[in-house]
Amino acid sequence: MVDFYEALDIVLKQAVTTGTERVPLSGASGRILAGDALSDIDMPPFNKAAMDGFACRRSDLDGRLEVIESLMAGDIPQKSVGQGQCTRIMTGAKVPEGADCVIMIEHTEQDGDGFIRFTGKGTAGNIAFRGEDLKSGDVCLHRGTLIKPRHIAILASAGCYLPLVARQPRVAVITTGDEIVEPDARPEGTFIRNSNGPQLVAQIEAAGAIPDYKGIVKDDPGSTQDAITTALSGNDMVILTGGVSMGDYDFVPAALRSAGVELFFEKVAVKPGRPTVFGRKGDRIVFGLPGNPVSAFVIFELIVKPLLYMMMGHEYEPVRIRIPIGVDYSRKKADRISWVPVMLNGQGEAIPATYHGSGHIHSLAGSWGLMGMERGVFNFKKGENIDVRQI
Repeated sequence: MVDFYEALDIVLKQAVTTGTERVPLSGASGRILAGDALSDIDMPPFNKAAMDGFACRRSDLDGRLEVIESLMAGDIPQKSVGQGQCTRIMTGAKVPEGADCVIMIEHTEQDGDGFIRFTGKGTAGNIAFRGEDLKSGDVCLHRGTLIKPRHIAILASAGCYLPLVARQPRVAVITTGDEIVEPDARPEGTFIRNSNGPQLVAQIEAAGAIPDYKGIVKDDPGSTQDAITTALSGNDMVILTGGVSMGDYDFVPAALRSAGVELFFEKVAVKPGRPTVFGRKGDRIVFGLPGNPVSAFVIFELIVKPLLYMMMGHEYEPVRIRIPIGVDYSRKKADRISWVPVMLNGQGEAIPATYHGSGHIHSLAGSWGLMGMERGVFNFKKGENIDVRQI
């Protein structure tokens, strides 16, 4: 059994890059930049007014100013501002030659027909100068950036309308078990619905990859090996759930070996998720995750998701907060790092969710994150600061 952090290190060192492609901006959100995005123009492209007001010269603020022109955003100034003059200007409009500041409308008053007077005690420049944000050729977003909606505007303004992004990994999902039926079937007797398959498909999509759901495979060595071999063809990663423990019908590790997969570990010192299997065949990555749904969910978040992002060139960092725990909490064994679902209360404290074990998928329903308890730690006292990882 390998240490959790050792297992994560082993996994990340096996990352296989997925290649690149260009996509339109409309499809770029959630993708990973595969190269630095460069601006093809200065940003701003000209000196522009940062607010509505009057463009003038600071040296003239004590006197009466003649309004010589009015400019909207997009207008080209026709006149330069000289001594004792100003131009009425709107936010985003190009500042005319001669002006070195824009005074706010609220700080002016009319002083006869076509004249104003400054009534303020001083003014900021209120001009966004050409190139003060970016120069032409500057990097506007770096390689490895996870593109979010706020980045789309940056790419658009820089002229990066077909950004180079990492190809999305294709991930096959296989659920194993004679007792499993699909969600649209009503389980009878000792059958249960397949929750891991849909859960993993959703997690894969949320991580920016493409799921390839392969369905349910019975607890049979030949069927399991055939399913693995088929899934390895055409996918960058294969994830199986169930069949990885020590029971008589847990065929996944042996089936993986028979399919030519080199296994790096079969157990991890983590709770939940100890019977986690990881291997590789050529440039194909394979995981065998536990059949219990909380275990499968947690191991995906802790280990599989960072690998998927690394395959696309992004160093994934989950949202973490350090907050006090709202109750005393203890456990009987501390031989493994433990991850416990927690909620946040109105006082900003972490409250462990009602948790009946790794099969209790409902414990995640109202949880904000996972509370980590390192090996050797048996308890937390109420008010003690702990680390919580968002899920």
